[in-house]
Amino acid sequence: MSRARSCSRWVRLRPSSPALEGVQEKLLSGAKVADIGCGLGASTILLAREYPNSAFAGSDYHDQSIDLARKRAEDAGVSGRATFEVATAAAFSGTGYDLAATFDCLHDMGDPLSAARHIRQALAPDGTWLIAEPNAGDTINDNLNPVGRIYYNASTLLCIPNAMSQAGGYTLGAQAGEAAIRQLITDAGFTRFRRAAETPFNLIYEVRP
Repeated sequence: MSRARSCSRWVRLRPSSPALEGVQEKLLSGAKVADIGCGLGASTILLAREYPNSAFAGSDYHDQSIDLARKRAEDAGVSGRATFEVATAAAFSGTGYDLAATFDCLHDMGDPLSAARHIRQALAPDGTWLIAEPNAGDTINDNLNPVGRIYYNASTLLCIPNAMSQAGGYTLGAQAGEAAIRQLITDAGFTRFRRAAETPFNLIYEVRP
């Protein structure tokens, strides 16, 4: 789902407190990064500003969001290093990415398994997939708190209908917890998975081939 139309729960890589092993060093020296489901490109542009030696490729299936992302990158003066294309998460272009990121959009996809498999083949052998998803437990009882109640409503009214409208017919559903994410990336062929960081609103996972 385009982040232009989803809840805004942003996660920023902070140079003072890196959570992903070896990723900041690559970004500082010059990395190739895919920002998948980038929406209006806010995360892509933030990263391009923060890491001027790296190149960033944003993608989203919503063409009007990509049009705006390109304009915003140009206005921010990073269009030479932040490029954008209209493409689904299962069909974005490029290989050899040092970092792939899905910021709060994996649960909005109609076929997250196909997306995960495509990300797996697009990563460099030592690449990293950063997954930011809503902070959710593995059971309903784990999510019966103020944040979980809000997210269940948003997911039922927005995220799940959007995902079900896409090709694929498989969605993670409302409040997919860590176990569901781990199963997804395992089915896609990844071998390493860990929770790298968390906030009251998001869980951050580090995934490697």
